[in-house]
Amino acid sequence: MAAMAAPPPAEPAVPPGRCRPSLLAVEPLLFLATVSVGLQGPLATQYLWDRLGAEHGYIDRNSTESAGCGNGNATADPLRQEVEALVSHWNLYINLGGFFVSLFSVTLFGPWSDSVGRRPALILPAAGIALQTAIYLLVMYLELHVAFFLLGRILSGLSGDYNLILASCFSYVADTSERRARTFRVAILEACLGTAGMVASIGGGQWRKAQGYINPFWLAFAASLAATLYAAFFLRESVKQKKEAKLFTLSHYKAVYRLYAAPEHPSSRWKLALYSLAFFLIVTVHFGSKDLYVLYELGFPLCWASDLIGYGSAASYLAYLSSLAGLRLLQLCLEDTWVAEIGLISNIAGLVVISLATTTPLMFTGYGILFLSMAPTPVIRSKLSKLVSETEQGALFAFVACVQGLCSLVATGVFNSLYPATLHFMRGFPFLFGAVLLLIPAAILGWIQIWDSKHDYNHFPDAALCPAKD
Repeated sequence: MAAMAAPPPAEPAVPPGRCRPSLLAVEPLLFLATVSVGLQGPLATQYLWDRLGAEHGYIDRNSTESAGCGNGNATADPLRQEVEALVSHWNLYINLGGFFVSLFSVTLFGPWSDSVGRRPALILPAAGIALQTAIYLLVMYLELHVAFFLLGRILSGLSGDYNLILASCFSYVADTSERRARTFRVAILEACLGTAGMVASIGGGQWRKAQGYINPFWLAFAASLAATLYAAFFLRESVKQKKEAKLFTLSHYKAVYRLYAAPEHPSSRWKLALYSLAFFLIVTVHFGSKDLYVLYELGFPLCWASDLIGYGSAASYLAYLSSLAGLRLLQLCLEDTWVAEIGLISNIAGLVVISLATTTPLMFTGYGILFLSMAPTPVIRSKLSKLVSETEQGALFAFVACVQGLCSLVATGVFNSLYPATLHFMRGFPFLFGAVLLLIPAAILGWIQIWDSKHDYNHFPDAALCPAKD
């Protein structure tokens, strides 16, 4: 018994890579960063719409409100379609530039944080988002060319962008949570995303309608700067045993390769691959649809103003909170996988309704049906985390960050290219396309669960009488 005692009697032993319960939470940082990004997204798209519309004579530059659809009776206004296509293409260029750069920086900084700690991987991207917001403000104050938006995104991407903040926050949660509570703990972190996004959407839409673009972007800058200061001066480190590590080395990428090439259990390799594929498809559809919501709502026949766009964005973010509550309730009687399947059904049905929406009530009905759409991602993150050992969590979430960056890249390229190409026959076709794609992860998750159930029953028949919860 004496040999099992920790060497310093006053300090309980702490496993490597885990933190003490007294450490500060990472949720405030994620909230602030999400408020900043949530404000910038819809407002930047609306700014591009007004700016490019004015340059092409579609919108009166002195008007306080966007022209939206122009003549509501004109179902195929060529000038309107030209402006829609221009805005969609500029969104494509800006997002492609930022996401392509961040795809490599996230996979570099993610594994690096497993050695040097999470805080550096949180400070860098928060500061990068603050720099991006400052450049956006300069574009608006000085009326610089909208191509400077691309410069801001690239600089933010070099520091890891928002994807690195997400990856580091989820790694922080993995460092501080127990296996049995990890799914719900991850869901709480994702609900924090929804709360911040909802606040940013409602506030941004109303504020932009009352005072224009400048003041909301100043709030976005302040929120990103506050996130940087919180990570630098208030957040404690979750990695217990830090060590020096080179940043620019291939060993960070090799750590991810070894995770998939030589897993701890033989069956983990194909499960990791299939869960990663399911995660990739779900997040790709989520990002792709989210990129188009504002543009879809601005155009005919919805013709939403900035306040309605804010309410719509808030409704989409509300799915994070409703999914958290639904996940908690459904976990009482269902396995995590079946909760994720119900979430996918919610997502598919909601996208189908949105693709056919021609009125404001129908659009909000689609948002309402998405109330469980965010349940699958915390389930998959938790299952991925449980497939590797405690000492491999950093490499795992680095890979998840890589997948998430790739999701953004693919979603931006596919959905923003698909939207202008299908305007002439069905404006909501990209949402319908996303709903069809979600059938693939639904099949993957169901097949793995059925295989696991049969495997457990064949090896442990008594387990069928009392199935274990994840």
